[in-house]
Amino acid sequence: MPRATGPLAEVLTRRVVLLDGGLSNQLADQGCDLSGGMWTGRVLAERPDQVAAAHTAYVRAGAEVLITASYQVGQDPALLERSVRVAGGAARAAGHEVWVAASVGPYGAVLADGSEYRGRYGLGVEELAAFHRPRIGALLAAGPDVLALETVPDALEAAALLRVLAGTGARAWLSYTVAGGRTRAGQPLAEAFALAAAAPEVIAVGVNCCDPADVLPALEAAASVTAKPLVAYPNDGSVWDAAAGSWNAPAAPVPWPVRAWRAAGARLIGGCCRIGPDGIAALGAQPA
Repeated sequence: MPRATGPLAEVLTRRVVLLDGGLSNQLADQGCDLSGGMWTGRVLAERPDQVAAAHTAYVRAGAEVLITASYQVGQDPALLERSVRVAGGAARAAGHEVWVAASVGPYGAVLADGSEYRGRYGLGVEELAAFHRPRIGALLAAGPDVLALETVPDALEAAALLRVLAGTGARAWLSYTVAGGRTRAGQPLAEAFALAAAAPEVIAVGVNCCDPADVLPALEAAASVTAKPLVAYPNDGSVWDAAAGSWNAPAAPVPWPVRAWRAAGARLIGGCCRIGPDGIAALGAQPA
């Protein structure tokens, strides 16, 4: 069957759509080597079959959106195109409707030093736009259904991404990584979400790769400045230790009040780092 039979933006007006989970943890569970600065991009370059297998695991768990392995690739056009092609293959082989979201990770991701959880890179909007423009162009040329402007820590970088998208006709969601009611760079969330309120390219706004406890306040802040559908795909509450290159897990599982997220307007719901196929299947099984 076709990987998707209608625009994702239109479907979001009618129902909740289930995202996939963390790609890195699934690849690690498959025995892949994620060492080095490229992280999941290394597996994409060396073992695209393993990336395809990870996507397929999420399809089997019920995921309706596959996020590509382009998060930390940088500006390599061949790898960016491959990420969309590999996800597209898994989507077309699915027994249900699946959209492909091309991941546009933040500038800090390619630094591989945890900067995506801080922002404030010392670069201006024009410099950040110049970094993102070729990678977004390469991803769009590969034909995804939507772009995932994800794990954005800084409203300044969001402004740069929106500048690159303006007038392209592309469709994207914008999701910040947040903590304590602010972006990781410290900006008020309502101000950060307001940047996308009037952008026709943006079909949804929200958060990802954050503590589940931070999701609902962020969604409420987004809903206060825009009527766009909302997106939520947190991690499991772990905190990334950039120096050690590992996650520090919470002492106890952090609750996911998914019904409250839906009531706040969340229409794209899934998981990020350390949320695997079982977690996505459990999300999909929850009553509306």
